[in-house]
Amino acid sequence: MVDELDSALDVLEEILLAMGSVVVGFSGGIDSTYLGVFANKVLGPENVLVVTADSPSLARSEFEEAKSLALELGLSFEAVLTREFEMAEYLVNDELRCYYCKSALMDRLGPIAKSRDAVVILGVNASDEGDYRPGQIGAREAGARFPLLEARMSKEMIRQHALALGIPIHDKPASACLSSRVPYGTAITIAVLSRVERAERELRLRGYRQVRVRDFDETARIEVEIEMMPQLIQEADEVVRALKKLGYLYVTLSLEGFVSGNLNRAIGR
Repeated sequence: MVDELDSALDVLEEILLAMGSVVVGFSGGIDSTYLGVFANKVLGPENVLVVTADSPSLARSEFEEAKSLALELGLSFEAVLTREFEMAEYLVNDELRCYYCKSALMDRLGPIAKSRDAVVILGVNASDEGDYRPGQIGAREAGARFPLLEARMSKEMIRQHALALGIPIHDKPASACLSSRVPYGTAITIAVLSRVERAERELRLRGYRQVRVRDFDETARIEVEIEMMPQLIQEADEVVRALKKLGYLYVTLSLEGFVSGNLNRAIGR
């Protein structure tokens, strides 16, 4: 692993040096954070800007954490309002939702990068291959690059080197936008995403780090890691009461546990 990581880091450094100046799509997750920190180290702060999309699909806590994290790590930070919620194609929530979302993001990042003679880069990595991610197509079509993927860096390698660099969120659980909690074909609304955000906040306050609340209209389907299920069952009465206060009539637990990209299974059926 060490030799593989060292080789990937050499390639990553070469890629970034060839770019000269970059604008990083910054969610505050480990991938984009690591990419921002490493680019800062290679290119210098004057040549790196991290930009977070301020959108209803990003939980407010995640937005504030991204902003604080950028400051803590000495990264130049900017927030931009994205307009995917003005796009009917996005709100209808079909299988290309992520494509429209990333296209809306690139509509904002592209001009910023152009003004800085920079390249837009995103934290896509080698571990993302094989999953259904149409957003990557939209981003690539608009000119974004994926240096971590080009350097063949996996999530495990990113976490390992992030720890060595002292990045405090090296072990942060993977996340995704709030819209990913809504089944394809069900319209996206701010009210629905707000309810999901509040439901997941309730669970995180109880100590569940890796959690999803999938919103099936009247039903909340909770996903937590398998080893956390006994605790959730013990707290079931309290959790059910809390989520019913948010408007759910039924609260269920997925026996499979947390599964990233779970709703993508419905694609093509």
